[in-house]
Order: sequence, then structure tokens, then C-alpha cells
Amino acid sequence: MVLLEVRGLAKRFGGLRAVDGVDLDVEPGERRAIIGPNGAGKTTLFNLVTGYLKPDAGSVTFDGNDVTGKPTYAIAKAGIARAFQITSIFGGLSVFRNVQLGRLAQAGETARPFGVVEERHTDAVAQILDDCGLAALAGERAGNLSHGDQRALELAISLAMEPKLLLLDEPTAGMAPEETARTMQLVRRIADERQLTVLFCEHDMEVVFGTAQRILVMHLGKPLAEGTPDEVRANPEVQKVYLGEEEVA
Repeated sequence: MVLLEVRGLAKRFGGLRAVDGVDLDVEPGERRAIIGPNGAGKTTLFNLVTGYLKPDAGSVTFDGNDVTGKPTYAIAKAGIARAFQITSIFGGLSVFRNVQLGRLAQAGETARPFGVVEERHTDAVAQILDDCGLAALAGERAGNLSHGDQRALELAISLAMEPKLLLLDEPTAGMAPEETARTMQLVRRIADERQLTVLFCEHDMEVVFGTAQRILVMHLGKPLAEGTPDEVRANPEVQKVYLGEEEVA
């Protein structure tokens, strides 16, 4: 069974074909990466899948349902959560409240998020924070966290939405090597423990080849190559266009 099925997806901005006829199948439990140089169309593709943009052509099917062009909240409720390249958290709220808001949103309890519902879902939130290594920081103001911990918090908020598919846009952007290694270890562990499907785009090739089971390479809005990490490493077109002329070690 295919969890996410993209067929002929296309989006233009004036004369620019940002995404130009992309097909993509993501299976349940898979860790799939999308790579490509700047301007390849990766983020635009994510925006189309998650409803931030409406496609000019093509379709997106998730878990057997057509979600093409549906609003972001409907796609999130269907089971697709996304963490952005630029960290998106409520900096003035505590770590606990950030995750609790995600849980309340998924439960449709956001009309009056605090007060009566302030103590809702506390056990579930505590478990998510523990899973993400943030339990000791639950009472901290989110804006005071380190960059790496803020990324972990964004992952925790995404998990609070109870997703089947997690989209990560440049999950290690701006991180030091130690933070990068810790973040991707967390992503792999959470994905395995919760049987999550993960689709991510990333410029760090060590992260890509160390995490992804299959990789889609995009160039100028189109798919250039697809396969296992070893197949992508060995592809001459990928080496020329994206990874450089020399073979990737």
C-alpha cells in the first residue's frame, strides 16, 4: 500500500516552472528524502502536498483519499504534519504549552485553548516531551531554548498532531555537527518507535545518506533520479548536477 501518492504535480510562478510534473510514492513506515540544489522545487513540492499552495496540475492522494488543493488544516487533520525550515514555535509560551496546543488543535479544542481545557491531554503531552528528550525543559520558555532544542520542540508539536506522515523541511539547518547528529538520531528513533513515515528535504548529504531509505533527486522542478542511497551515489547525472563531478564517498 502507498501512503502518499503524488501524480503529475505542477506549479508555475509566472514563467517559472517551480514543480514540473512530479510523481512520488511514499510507502508506510518509509524514510524518504528529497534532495536537489537551491531552486530545485523541494519546498514548493512540500507546500503543494500540505495545502499551502494549490497545484496547477496533478494530484495528491494520502491514505487513499484525494487531498489535492485542500486547506492546510484539513490535510493536517488527515494525518500529515510538517516542521518548517524556519522554526515555528510560540516563543513566549512554555515548552509544555507549545505541545499542548498542538494536541488541542488535533482534538478540535482550540476555541478557548486555556482555562477549562488547560489541564487537558497532560499525560499525552508529558509522554511526547519525554520521547523527544524535553521532559526536563517542560516549564522553560520556548524562546529561551537552544536552536537544537527548539527543533526538537517543533518535532514534539508535530507528534502532538498524531500524524501518519511527518514532513521535515531542512531539519538540521543552522545546526552544529553535534546538534545535527543528535537531531537526526531523535528523528530516526521516533520514526521507528511510533512507526511514522518520514519525508524530508535536506542539504547535508551525510544526514541524507545516513537516514533515508530511498531518495528522490530534483532539478529545475523535475525528478532527476530516484533510488536507494547507493543508487543515487552512483548515478552520473546526480554527481554532475548536484553532488559534484567527483564520486561521493
